[in-house]
Amino acid sequence: MPDDGGPSSSRDNSFDILFEPVRIGPVTARNRFYQVPHCNGMGYRDPTALAHMRGVKAEGGWAVVCTEQVEFHYSSDITPFIELRLWDDRDIPALARMADKIHEHGGLAGIELAYNGMNGPNLYSREVPMGPSHLPVSTFSYDPVQARRMDKTDIYNLRKWHLAAVKRARLAGFDLIYVYAAHALGFLHHFLSRRFNDRTDEYGGSIENRTRLLREIIAETKEAVGDVCAVPVRISVDELLGEDGLHVGEVEEMIGLMADLPDLWDVTLAGWENDSRTSRFGEEGEQEPFISGIKRLTSKPVVGVGRYTSPDRMVSLVKRGILDLIGCARPSIADPFLPNKIKEGRLDDIRECIGCNICVSGDFTMSPIRCTQNPSMAEEWRKGWHPERIRVRGSDKPVLIVGAGPAGLEAAQSLGKRGYTVSLAEAGTELGGRVVREARLPGLSAWGRVIDYRKGQLHKLPNVSVYFDSRLDADTILGFEAPRVVIATGAVWRADGVGHRHTRPIPIAPEAKVFSPSDILDGRLPEEGPVIIWDDDHYYMAGVIAELLAARGLAVTYVTPASEASTWTRATMEQAFIQKRLLEKGIAVVSFRSVDAVGTASVTTSCVFTGRVEELAAAATVLVTARLPREQLALDLLARRQDWADAGIESVTTIGDALAPATIAHAVYAGRRYAEELDGVPLGDDEVPFRREITALLPR
Repeated sequence: MPDDGGPSSSRDNSFDILFEPVRIGPVTARNRFYQVPHCNGMGYRDPTALAHMRGVKAEGGWAVVCTEQVEFHYSSDITPFIELRLWDDRDIPALARMADKIHEHGGLAGIELAYNGMNGPNLYSREVPMGPSHLPVSTFSYDPVQARRMDKTDIYNLRKWHLAAVKRARLAGFDLIYVYAAHALGFLHHFLSRRFNDRTDEYGGSIENRTRLLREIIAETKEAVGDVCAVPVRISVDELLGEDGLHVGEVEEMIGLMADLPDLWDVTLAGWENDSRTSRFGEEGEQEPFISGIKRLTSKPVVGVGRYTSPDRMVSLVKRGILDLIGCARPSIADPFLPNKIKEGRLDDIRECIGCNICVSGDFTMSPIRCTQNPSMAEEWRKGWHPERIRVRGSDKPVLIVGAGPAGLEAAQSLGKRGYTVSLAEAGTELGGRVVREARLPGLSAWGRVIDYRKGQLHKLPNVSVYFDSRLDADTILGFEAPRVVIATGAVWRADGVGHRHTRPIPIAPEAKVFSPSDILDGRLPEEGPVIIWDDDHYYMAGVIAELLAARGLAVTYVTPASEASTWTRATMEQAFIQKRLLEKGIAVVSFRSVDAVGTASVTTSCVFTGRVEELAAAATVLVTARLPREQLALDLLARRQDWADAGIESVTTIGDALAPATIAHAVYAGRRYAEELDGVPLGDDEVPFRREITALLPR
């Protein structure tokens, strides 16, 4: 049933304020939980999957659930990113399906209309981009395209296109229709910022002139929706560039000019990478110093974000008069039922966001969003998974899981909730595997929440037994009499240089001091420098090891065949933060070089383009390259398949890193998938294991 915002006998009364209704223009939010617009990598390609994902959030208690940015005209597309579109009436049904799913569970549906302008290279439409000035398009990939300066006719047309989209959004059933002026991702932000707007007419120069177009569009939108829909404005209060960009003092003056014109102010930082920093580079509530003064400027409600997961912090924000509604994107992904869990007093059941931004990578890789904490994210319709419910067991046959890392823990708690009897055997003395070790590295402490949640769930499941100091071999497992065996033994980092660059081991002198990340995680560290870190993994590991060793006073040189440190983290929007931190800590970053051999006092490197060889001094070398699955136990069991029947074993399944090393999110997903599919109907060889939508062919 939809959350009515009423009191709950099991809830701490101090949280009651979070469940008060909030009036937003002509509509009322049933509580203060507000899922702000966020991208997801599905957009126009997967509209039904996207509709179900948003609907589950409304089911989980979010009073307002918004779309991602929705392109409202073909002359500004943000290809290759896959967002929603509202170019013409044919796009209305897909959006209406989403609004309906949100309404089905008592939520208000919000839509963020966007015209990317100077942020859109128009790779699909091939139209010439437009913006306030003649400038190169401001994209993530330095596209060799420029935007042209809009003239008065262009501005008139853009207002007309926006108004048409507003009317379509109202027809689609949305309750809140955004005017989007944030994140340096759309034309209205570009008009507001002196960085992009060098006009000398009535739309440039003074603050009053730079806000003119925004004020005009707000007024037109409100007139078009009448007393049916609310009109929020999303605006960035600071670009973190000082006087060279929009800054909080200037934006507060802008808001003062429009104080009560919209129905709600949604305040952010710009760009997106600042507004959604990973936990490695930003604490909960990082935005508060920038948004704390907004409410004194307006009588309208204010929503803002800060990766909030603590209900006490949420209450404080409301009581201190900073926010009226608690805005969340990533926390709503990690736990779509966060509001209901607070309402019901089930704080221990909250899957807290770890701030890893693996969700953001979905948008940057044009693939369905995923979450380290919530493996059901984007699978609500595709696979029928639900973040809080899972079907009952299909048999009474017990399951033995070997390995209590992220895959094993997720499989154990999911199978336990299905009702299976589960034995979880861990070779060590603590739960968590790679996660508990990686969480001890610089900046990654929040990642421990992956273990905290699953450990808490296991404590509530009497049908799941955990055995520590249990390093099982094939003989032990064959004598365990468990019909189903799951191998989740994880992986170990290689120390031979094999990775992306080298697919065969590199020459290493017998007396060279060589370390792998597994050594570092086990506490075996270089004692003297200089240290060479060879990053052929390209995610976070080499960077955090470099930080760790530099903090111990060692001279560190970071070598990578890529153009920059941790290059894949562009997909998590933290590469620039990583590179900056390494340089600030005195770590030399050497790009476009390959480590080809390791000697006793140096490493041999070569330019990836010319092959030119150069020796770099090294008292120790850390090779961050690839991993090997710990698969020996699985191989031993497979080699004794003829003994399975006598031991009562029906299946042995390897999951997670033990099958193929990948991200923690992959491992958690693998655990959930095993639990979901156990005792299910087997798929045919040609069956796709998830639902998808196929583009309909138009008549020739």
